[in-house]
Amino acid sequence: MAVSKDWHTADIIAAIRKKGTTMAAVSRDAGLSSSTLSNALARPWPKGEMIIAKTIGIEAKEIWPSRYFDGKTGEKNRQKAESLN
Repeated sequence: MAVSKDWHTADIIAAIRKKGTTMAAVSRDAGLSSSTLSNALARPWPKGEMIIAKTIGIEAKEIWPSRYFDGKTGEKNRQKAESLN
């Protein structure tokens, strides 16, 4: 089973902008520093991934399939961010 590629960072930011907000605003609304949420763009952070995905209106595993599924086997790598608090 082939796993789709992760979204490009610019595409994630553009999707958030299309929702009428910014990464900084979403971060602040979540009670974080304005730049904290950008960490999820560069490295796995389930809580941040969940916040971004919720803002866009899709599941985090659709944005970052490599963080959730093994690229060779298609097997699940870790718990979905949606199940974490």
